[in-house]
Amino acid sequence: MNPTSILITGGTGFLGSALTRRLLAKQVAVTVFGRDAEKIRKQFGPGVGAATRFADLADAGAFDAVVNLAGAGIFDRYWTEPRKQILRNSRIELTRELVAWIAAASKPPVLVSGSAIGVYGDQGDSVLSETSPANADFAQQLCADWEASALAAADHGSRVCLIRTGLVLGRGGGLLQRMLPAFRLGLGGTLGDGRQWMSWIHLEDWLAAAEAMIADPTMSGAYNATAPEPATNREFSQALAEALGRPMLLPLPAGLLKLLLGEMSALVLGSQRVKPERLLAHGFQFQYSRLKPALDAILHTS
Repeated sequence: MNPTSILITGGTGFLGSALTRRLLAKQVAVTVFGRDAEKIRKQFGPGVGAATRFADLADAGAFDAVVNLAGAGIFDRYWTEPRKQILRNSRIELTRELVAWIAAASKPPVLVSGSAIGVYGDQGDSVLSETSPANADFAQQLCADWEASALAAADHGSRVCLIRTGLVLGRGGGLLQRMLPAFRLGLGGTLGDGRQWMSWIHLEDWLAAAEAMIADPTMSGAYNATAPEPATNREFSQALAEALGRPMLLPLPAGLLKLLLGEMSALVLGSQRVKPERLLAHGFQFQYSRLKPALDAILHTS
């Protein structure tokens, strides 16, 4: 399928904005769903549709696909109980509203719905595929419930793909935006003992995987959007320091991270050694399978 019209929820975020611009460059009509229509128009210009309520949209059958990336930033604020509820509502409740809108469609669109490798929980050195069992914690349950709400669209005739996103590396956002200031000053280091696994993916490969899920009618279910070669936190930190030509000086002990971040420290101390088994089995070709070339491409090319 060559899509001509796509709706993106969460289209002003790091991933959503990159996907919107990529689709626009291919002459695909894009409508972005978000909280602020004026922000959407300002970010993308008059050629992009903007919507803040599903009731304002046409029949869902007018779209070939919906890419559901909406959700409050998981790492933006301390996890108080009210913040946890915001994290859940912005993902699960919005997805339920989206599925209810799809249910009334004359022709249900494809749904590519966001998730994360946090769906597996903290798994140490275990190698994880799409069928691996989970270890429960807040982030794991959040992802599992998010996926379940999206899969309900299959009951209404949609082909549903769940894109379990790893740590996305790219310019202007995501993991590197948080790490670069300290590492450029030579103040970067390992988090905890550095043995936890970081399953990453270059932004270009994430975009290509999302596009494949939109276009390929044989794809459905969960896919790990991670590079084939994950790295430990120590390996990742060393590779980033070397790419910047800086030392790696200041490790942050696990106890300090738990004190500073509370329950949210699980996001940086937890370990998911994830393999993209279903993407590889499907024949997906990663442009960036190894960490060093991925970092070099981001940091040293214009």
